Amino acid sequence: QRGLALSTDCNPRFCWLDPYLGAQHAVAEAARNVAVTGARPLAVTNCLNFASPERPEAMWEFAEAVRGMGDACRALGTPVVSGNVSFYNETLRDGPQAIPPTPTIGMLGLLEDISRAVPAAFASAGDAIVLLGETFEELGGSEYLALRHGLERGRPPALDLECERRLQELLVTAAARGLLRSAHDVSEGGLAVALAECALRSGLGLEARLPALSIRPDALLFGESASRAVLSCAQKQLQELLSLAREQGVPALTLGRIGGERIRIEPGVDVTLAETHDVWSRTLPEALA
Repeated sequence: QRGLALSTDCNPRFCWLDPYLGAQHAVAEAARNVAVTGARPLAVTNCLNFASPERPEAMWEFAEAVRGMGDACRALGTPVVSGNVSFYNETLRDGPQAIPPTPTIGMLGLLEDISRAVPAAFASAGDAIVLLGETFEELGGSEYLALRHGLERGRPPALDLECERRLQELLVTAAARGLLRSAHDVSEGGLAVALAECALRSGLGLEARLPALSIRPDALLFGESASRAVLSCAQKQLQELLSLAREQGVPALTLGRIGGERIRIEPGVDVTLAETHDVWSRTLPEALA
């Protein structure tokens, strides 16, 4: 029995810093969020939200975002089948104040067998945790830079659309072969946040050691390098998954294993699930208070 997978995505901060690259990221992440379920991304709709096109800089942002969206869709084989444009998203109170360029992408995917659908939550203690994709020293436009240092600047992470295509093909193939217990994309917040989200959704802790790369520890934990995903699989299927990744030209690294009541990520993270859940559950109420 077949099923559909749907995702919406956009990072307005990326688009404000670089509308062309930011729009490409929106397409890539929306497609990746479909692929991690095991579904193949097929087509795009959009809602393009921008300020007044009567101002040259806003019209430039719009033109660059459309160009980036088109290039990414062609590279990933996901045609735009519908969409709309919303201009004049701004106010003149206390001087012109506009929203950041926000080309929101809706991605549709097809899952050939819904019994093979892959959840984001970890599944079982003892399973192996695998990182797909490469991590670089990229903090520009990141959540970490904005929340920890109050800065919204720099260049968004580089995006190689061919690497992105190979990653998504690997995710779909591995899911169809029944190799994946869970899969989650790495995006806002970086690798540490992606691992924590998988743990929180499942109530299962983890122990992971991040690769010894010659980059800053905060970039290793919270950088938002593109074209990455965190997977879990049964230990007996780990080598088959790693072999498949090699065949398809996708870097893959075993990080650790699932289990326990703590989130331990070397270097630098050691918290209980209860502490993490408490911080997570208070975020929205405190933001709206």
